[in-house]
Formats: sequence, structure tokens, C-alpha cells
Amino acid sequence: MSSEFFPEIPVIAYEGPDSKNPLAFKHYDAQATVGGKTMEEHLRFSMAYWHTLRNGLADPFGVPTAVRPWEGAEDSVENAQHRVRVAFEFMEKTGIKYYCFHDRDVAPEGATLAESNANLHAVADVLEEEQKRTGIKLLWGTACLFAHPRYNQGAATSPYADVFAYAAAQVKTAMDVTLRLGGEGYTFWGGREGYQTLLNTDIGRELKHLARFLHMAVDYAKAIGFGGQFYIEPKPKEPTKHQYDSDAAACLNFLREFDLLDHLKLNIETNHATLAGHTVQHELEVAAAAGALGSVDANTGDEMLGWDTDQFPTNIYMTTQIMLSLLRMGGFTTGGLNFDAKVRRESFEPVDLFHAHIGGMDAFARGLKIAQAIIDDGRLDAFVSERYSSYDSGIGLKIANGEVGFKELEAHVLENGEPGMTPSGRQEMLENLVNDFL
Repeated sequence: MSSEFFPEIPVIAYEGPDSKNPLAFKHYDAQATVGGKTMEEHLRFSMAYWHTLRNGLADPFGVPTAVRPWEGAEDSVENAQHRVRVAFEFMEKTGIKYYCFHDRDVAPEGATLAESNANLHAVADVLEEEQKRTGIKLLWGTACLFAHPRYNQGAATSPYADVFAYAAAQVKTAMDVTLRLGGEGYTFWGGREGYQTLLNTDIGRELKHLARFLHMAVDYAKAIGFGGQFYIEPKPKEPTKHQYDSDAAACLNFLREFDLLDHLKLNIETNHATLAGHTVQHELEVAAAAGALGSVDANTGDEMLGWDTDQFPTNIYMTTQIMLSLLRMGGFTTGGLNFDAKVRRESFEPVDLFHAHIGGMDAFARGLKIAQAIIDDGRLDAFVSERYSSYDSGIGLKIANGEVGFKELEAHVLENGEPGMTPSGRQEMLENLVNDFL
């Protein structure tokens, strides 16, 4: 392969845990088999176009620091097309087989909707060429319905119908391009679908409008023959004070209320779980229990900070927990592990993009191996199964099957008396058990 943009960086190879090479995988061996599938098949890594290619590393107190030699002076279509080739060289060298994008990440916004649409299709020409050349695929696409000033009070939940209409038109083209590129899914993230104050907000009306918007998307997908999976992505706040997709449970409640659960699954992000006051494992398990866990935005946040820091995942305990949840549900049937993460402002050189992705991929490879070992060992799952075994027979089975009510349960207690002392939950023992594998 050519090395036009990263000439000093080789294709990243697996060298094993004893390697001291910072540009090598220590644990991610793409074709190594774990639990009957290759690591590549299990993990389905994806590059987030917006952070890897478009994040200049500015913060509220400082200008961008990122050194990106391939960037032109203007955000033109030609520069955007050039950037596509940078992205695919990066993915080829890291061995990442998928990518995700917002429409405005890959192509500049024009003066009119028609111009914006033309820009997106022009860049999609090059995306399509590069996909065919490399075999890299689009995991999911989405539309940026939060950055432009028109969306300052929401998109699908905007109080203003013309904004709703513009958002719908923008999503239409983003879906068209996602279909054209063979995208395996499409994500909705409600960055400004929420409120700053209830003094000017009609929650009931806004939620109905959001549901109507999503039903329109479902209808349009059928009309154009898009068979990819739709996702909704929970986040409780930032940039709004409260976002309607605040956590997994809130999203599931919304989808059930508005008859959308058959059409959308959840895309869970670690840092969003942190902001919601949950662990990512909690969010994954809530979604999986409803049969609605679809994809994962693989990052992490700083628990001491109250905003979305979007750091690369390096915590092996966390990646093990994520992989336990994924393996127990049978692995990905849609989606994958999308690195919705950015390098730190101090890590401004192109090589830092490689260090970050290598670390994240190795962290998840270790998590996968450990999670599979815990499952193969069987003691953890056996403990949980035994803990709930009273529902497998007798009165418990009747409760589970809906065969009894309060009257029958009262009779059961009067006949059998006070329940015996419940067995210990053995939390510390189980924590020690997990640590034995780390």
C-alpha cells in the first residue's frame, strides 16, 4: 500500500505482549480465535471520522493544536475528498475495517441545502472508491443536527416547524448516502433534543414530534430499501441541560411508548453512561435485557470531571465488563466498537492518532480474552444462575409463568411460614474471582 500521508508509520502488526514497540499490537491479533470467532469478528472496530479526521483539539480556553499536514487552508470539497484518502490510509495501517461519520464531518456545509447535498455526494464518490479499493465498510452514518445555529433549540424537537423540516431533509440525504455506501446502520443522537429550561418547553409536544420524526425515518428507509439497523444513542446532558435520550432506560421507555422498539436499538457510549451516573456495564445490561443492544461507542470519561471528555479506553477492567455483556448476548449481530474518542490536546502529532487507537484496540483485545476465559470457567455464571434458581421450580416457577397472584402467594406464605435466611450475595468473593483473571 502507499504511504502518502503517514510515510514513517508502518502497517501496525501484532508482535505479542513482550514487544516494546509502541507502534505494534501487544494483544490484538486480528485473526486469532477466541470462543470460536476471530478477534476481528468479535470486536468489529470502527474509526470515528469526526474525532480522528476532524477534531482540531481546541478547548473552551485554547485554539486548536492538532498538526495535520494534509489539511488545506479552506474547508472545500476538494480538501474533503483529499481527507478521505488520509482516513483510509489510516484505517489500512491500523487494520480497522469500519468507519462512522456525520454528514458534515465528511463534506462541508454549503450556502443552501442543495449545495450541501451536492457536496456530500461529491465526497461520497471518493468514499465509495476507497471502500471498493480497501474492503473497508461503513458501520453507520448519521446527520449532524446540533452544530449549525439553526439547531440552537433542537432539530426534531425544535419549536419551529421549518427547522424540523430542514432536519428531515438533511437526514434524508444522509440516509441516501449511507445506503449508497452500503452502511450497516444509521444512528440518531439527540444532541439538542432536550431543554435548557422548562419555562419555555412543552415536553409532551416535543417528544411526540421526535417520535414522528423517527417514524418518518423508518418509513423512508422502507421506501428506499435501506435494511440497515437504526440506533438511538443515550446521553443525559451536554450540550443541553437535559436531553430526552438521557440513558438506556429512558430511551427504551420512549421507544416503547411511541411504538418504535421494533425499529431502533441502542448505541451505548461509555462516557455518556458516566454522565448519566451509571457504569457502561449497567447501560449495556439494561439494553441487552430488552433485546435492544445494538452497537457501542468505545471511549471513556474522567469520573472526576462533569463533561464528555471522550478519551480512548485503556481500563482493562472496563473493557472486560463490556465484553462480558457482549459475549453473553451472543456478540454483535449489528454494530461494533466505534472509537468515539479523541486524543488529548497535548497529543497533537499524527503519530498520536496511532498510539491512541493501538491502545484502545489492545485494551479491548485483552478484555475479550479475559471475558471469554471467565465465561469458559463458568463459576461466575453458575453463581448467578444458582442465586435465581428458586424461580426455576415450585412457587417461583409459578410466579415467573404468571400462574399465581397475591391471593395464592398469601396462601403460600401462610402455609410455609417465614422465608429462611437468604444466602450471602458473596460480592467480595466474586470480585476476587474476576480479579484472578485480570
